[in-house]
Amino acid sequence: MSEHNHDTTGSSDRNDIVSSNHETSWNPDETVIASQGGPIADVIFDYCDVLLDWRPWRALEGLYPQGVIDMFFDSADEWGFDFIDRLLDSGVPPQDVLTEYARHHGPAVTWVLRMWLEHEERAIFGVLDGMDQLVDDLQSDGVRVWGLTNFTTEAVDIAHSRFGVFSRLLDTVVSSQERLLKPDPALYLRAIDRFKVDPQSTVFLDDNPRNVRGARVAGLRGVTFRSAAQARSVLGLS
Repeated sequence: MSEHNHDTTGSSDRNDIVSSNHETSWNPDETVIASQGGPIADVIFDYCDVLLDWRPWRALEGLYPQGVIDMFFDSADEWGFDFIDRLLDSGVPPQDVLTEYARHHGPAVTWVLRMWLEHEERAIFGVLDGMDQLVDDLQSDGVRVWGLTNFTTEAVDIAHSRFGVFSRLLDTVVSSQERLLKPDPALYLRAIDRFKVDPQSTVFLDDNPRNVRGARVAGLRGVTFRSAAQARSVLGLS
């Protein structure tokens, strides 16, 4: 779901559930596409915070006081939302996630997670400004467009049913279906194989620098997404 820089390091229990990913050295602020590879033939988009305006806190707005919502999304909680988000995105069934969450937070707080799951569609807020037009312009230039997302099947289905930009993607690889998470290079390799793209002529856009690093390990021309205007610039769109 959320594509921010979740840290999967921590206790051995947590590493058993979501394994750590290989680290490589690079400059996370780099946005210039390498000259090698020639013209861009394909662009692969992350969903959350690239195409999709994803606001997970909205699922609980009006249901709980702000203090409870802040507690639920506390990034310092190693068994908090960031971690269970990755469990869901890796294909762990929601009931199993609820059971695991209850082990660490008890039944009362687990009810908050249950409410979040029941109202998740409220978090799928819209399309980020300028991205609908960017996809249209790429297609007009003959560039093929694809998706690669850490997300659940249910959330992807909601996004596709609500917003036309997602139906214009030729195909999407979804982490929960593949039982792999970005930035594991194996997930990018699976997308490369399924889409039949040449990595050297394919740009991958993601707002999370770690996910961009994973794409580069797999041979793609990874770019850290900042905005539609920045993406247009690095993709050579006027």
